[in-house]
Amino acid sequence: MSAQNTKQAPDGGWGWAIVVASFMGQLLAYGSPQSVGVLYPEWLSTFQDGKGMTAWVGSLVSGVGLIASPICSACVVNFGARPVTIFSGVMVSGGLMLSAFAPNVQFLIFSYGIVVGLGCGLVYAATVTITCQYFDKRRGLALGIITTGTSIGGFLYATVQNEFIALFGLDGCLLLIGCFALNIIACAGLMRPLHLPAYYLKQRAALAEKAEEKKNQSVNVLITGETKEPPPYEKSLVSYTALVRLVKKKQKEYSEYLHSMAELLQNRVFSATCVSLFAYCLGAYTPLLFLEDLAQTEGLISGISTIPLVSIMSIAAGGGKLLLGVMMDIRWMNSIFLYAFTLLGSGVALLIIPVTKNYAGLQVISALLGFFSGNWSVIPYMTTKVVGMDRLTEAYGILMFFGGFSIMLGPPVAGWIYDWMHSYDLAFYFSGSFVLLGGAGLFLAAVCCRNNNQDESSTPDTECINDYDKVATVA
Repeated sequence: MSAQNTKQAPDGGWGWAIVVASFMGQLLAYGSPQSVGVLYPEWLSTFQDGKGMTAWVGSLVSGVGLIASPICSACVVNFGARPVTIFSGVMVSGGLMLSAFAPNVQFLIFSYGIVVGLGCGLVYAATVTITCQYFDKRRGLALGIITTGTSIGGFLYATVQNEFIALFGLDGCLLLIGCFALNIIACAGLMRPLHLPAYYLKQRAALAEKAEEKKNQSVNVLITGETKEPPPYEKSLVSYTALVRLVKKKQKEYSEYLHSMAELLQNRVFSATCVSLFAYCLGAYTPLLFLEDLAQTEGLISGISTIPLVSIMSIAAGGGKLLLGVMMDIRWMNSIFLYAFTLLGSGVALLIIPVTKNYAGLQVISALLGFFSGNWSVIPYMTTKVVGMDRLTEAYGILMFFGGFSIMLGPPVAGWIYDWMHSYDLAFYFSGSFVLLGGAGLFLAAVCCRNNNQDESSTPDTECINDYDKVATVA
């Protein structure tokens, strides 16, 4: 391995420039998707389509990035954070600008839901990975700072998008925030690579191998005075053998991966975690998209609020991420029980929404839901406790798939329920019930496992003191 690829994390210096760039990158990328609830009523009014169909736009922009997280991480590992961030800036900006010219909701599903969603996934993978490379002892602090960029972005963009819609209309708003997103490319300029990406290492190795072959050929010519070129059929045979060997190697790797995945899913607590995350995401993203429309539909507010509900949710989520993350450092704190508690709290808050008949009550519920949504910072710790550090990357990728797939389904299902009942009440009862079931199921599974394995309760915790790179590669 090259010396450049084994540099120690400086834990400061230029690393803080990386933190600033990564924070701004996440703010610019996730600002609009985190406040998509402000755009949702405008799309309903503009395209006159059903709430279920229109909800696909907001659900996809949040879910696609999670489902594609292994692909996004592979891009960062192979090409580096800077090129990936530049490309993601073009995707996010292009998707937002393209959405300004959308003729229908189906076009928005592609331009805003898929293109912007993939761009956000790439930004997140790149910023988290390069931050992990530059920090070791202060890695938790650095990651906490940059990930709050998504929450602060959602808080700011909710108000900004409201003002832009009032001044320039929906199309002008999307064009302007698309221009803002181009600054992600400027953020990439600060992301000086500390480690050489795998692609460049492979290219360097290939060039060195070719140079060595040419050198050996030159030596043979000088010694023997003649060059021996293998017959064409020998070349074809060698190429075919190499191809077969490569296919067999890949088949073996995929088979081992599937076997390892099956072993993970046999772990009862991990399986319960997957199910609980699926149930949580099925209901937790419903208020992010529908609360603003609910307030306007029920006449709880006339026009647009100065501080939209999604802004309250976003800023509370930032506080939740930091506070829940700090709570994980408490020695006696059990991450599984804490995560289950946040799910139970979210479920109760969702069930209260239909009986809340004033805007102040919705603001309080928004703050609670936002705070509990900060439980995403608990997931890496909880996963490590369940499966151990050695299998964190694989387990975290499986969890993100469950979460992303559920996020894509939840808001459209709630929207279809509204189209059927012409009321949000059943939609929020549906969402809250699933979140409650997910939290209760995880709590019971953790209690049963704890009773059966008292002697193993603290084993994985000793393995998660260092090495958060594995989290970054699947984020």
